[in-house]
Amino acid sequence: MNDTQIPSIEPGTTKIGWIGTGVMGSSMCAHLMNQGFQATIYTRSPEKAQALIDQGATWVDSPKAVAENSDVTFAIVGFPADVREVFLGENGAIAGSTAGNILVDMTTSEPSLAVEIYQAAAEKGIHSVDAPVSGGDVGASNGTLSIMIGGDKDVVDALQPMWDAMGKTIVHQGAAGAGQHTKMVNQTLIATNMIGVCEALLYGYKAGLDLPTVMKSVGSGAAGSWSLANLGPRIIDKDFDPGFFVEHFIKDMGIAIDEANKMGLCLPGLALAKQLYEGLKSQGHGRDGTQALQLALASMSGVEWK
Repeated sequence: MNDTQIPSIEPGTTKIGWIGTGVMGSSMCAHLMNQGFQATIYTRSPEKAQALIDQGATWVDSPKAVAENSDVTFAIVGFPADVREVFLGENGAIAGSTAGNILVDMTTSEPSLAVEIYQAAAEKGIHSVDAPVSGGDVGASNGTLSIMIGGDKDVVDALQPMWDAMGKTIVHQGAAGAGQHTKMVNQTLIATNMIGVCEALLYGYKAGLDLPTVMKSVGSGAAGSWSLANLGPRIIDKDFDPGFFVEHFIKDMGIAIDEANKMGLCLPGLALAKQLYEGLKSQGHGRDGTQALQLALASMSGVEWK
């Protein structure tokens, strides 16, 4: 427990930092700015931050500089190595923070790394929470994300105005790392569900059915799911643009399998999904959306998805 005083969160007064303005981060930061929070941002590709700069954000050249200008610093980047760099690196957010500042990692990352960041931050009197999200680009754009949070409850509660700007389902799961563990539950649920969605649509297609008409019957029944409702239409329309990158999903499944191994668990469905997605990536679809799994499964059956 970090006993350092927690700053009050007030639009117009509290300054935020944002690291990573990709498919989801840009929308999430924009929601906070729309609530009146002044933002300092950093991304490896400055052009990806242009929309936020046009909205009034200030771009700086390192995560450290972001934290130096912020009361609360958020990050949503790609891989655990990126998380380690932007928080724990020489030019990372911890190096630029002072006692009482708050760090929020919204990347899906390793639970053990979340604990490591929490401990390193606490040594400087800095608060840290892990808060991975689910909902993809649609949830980020609409401000309806599910946010799974690990960290000290009083810090999590203080950030409520910010959670409300970005998400619809906000749940404090427990101590540092608990948010990341919950996200692994989420990703395990999605992994085999995506196989089912793609196989079912492939079946319907091969049977000569009109897939939008099929969706009217199956989408609202026992077979319904977020993936079917939101990604099913994209699959039917051959829209494989990323709401969530294939390569990032493979990373998430790898973390979940590693954590499962540590607990002595065998999760064959998750392992199968990871194998199928790795095959998809090897076909050149690592930067497509997770719904591109349809292409790999169709190819395995000699079906051209057109």
